[in-house]
Amino acid sequence: MAQYSFTKSAGGILVPATPDAESFVKNTRLGTIVTGEFKRVRNAPFHRKFFSLLNLGFEYWEPSGGAISPFELQFLRGYINRLMAYVGNKGVLHEIADDYLALVAGKRAANLSTVKSFHAFRRWVTVEAGHYDLFELPDGSTLREPRSISFSAMDELEFNDLYKSTLNVLWTFILSKSFNNPFEVENAASQLMSYAA
Repeated sequence: MAQYSFTKSAGGILVPATPDAESFVKNTRLGTIVTGEFKRVRNAPFHRKFFSLLNLGFEYWEPSGGAISPFELQFLRGYINRLMAYVGNKGVLHEIADDYLALVAGKRAANLSTVKSFHAFRRWVTVEAGHYDLFELPDGSTLREPRSISFSAMDELEFNDLYKSTLNVLWTFILSKSFNNPFEVENAASQLMSYAA
C-alpha cells in the first residue's frame, strides 16, 4: 500500500507534502473517495534539518584513498604490534608497514576510480551513528545494514537520537576540521536549510 504525506493548511485542507503525494492527488478524479490510515508524523522541518546536516557533511568531506580497508589496516597494525613484542624496533617495523601499505594502496588505486556518492555517504553515516541492523552472511562475515529513516519507520524520539548521533559522527570524522564546535555546525546546517527553502 502506498504511503503519502500531507500537511494541514488553513481551512482544514490537506495539502500534498511530497511529490509522490502531489502526483497521487493530481491523478485522482474529482469527487473520488479516498481512504487510508492516518497518523501524525515527526517534525518535517527537523527531518529537513537532518538532511541539511548530512549535505553539509557531504560537502566538506573529501575522499582520500580507500584502497586499504579499515580491517586490513587494523590487522596489519595488530600483527606489527605482535612482532614488536618479540623483536623490538618499534619505529622500524611501523615504517616498513607504512611503506607496504603505501605500495599496496598505490597498486590498488591504479585499478580503482572512487566516486563521491551521497547515497553511500548517508548509509555510512547512519551505520556509524549506530542506526543499523547486523546480519550474518553465508561466508561468516557480518553486514551492517542501515535502518530506514523514513517518517513511518521511526518516531520523533528515535529520530532525535539519530540526529544527535549523526551530528557526533560528522563532527568526529569531518566537520571538526572546519568548524570550532558542533553549535557552529548546526547553525551552518540551519542556514543551508533556509537557502534551500
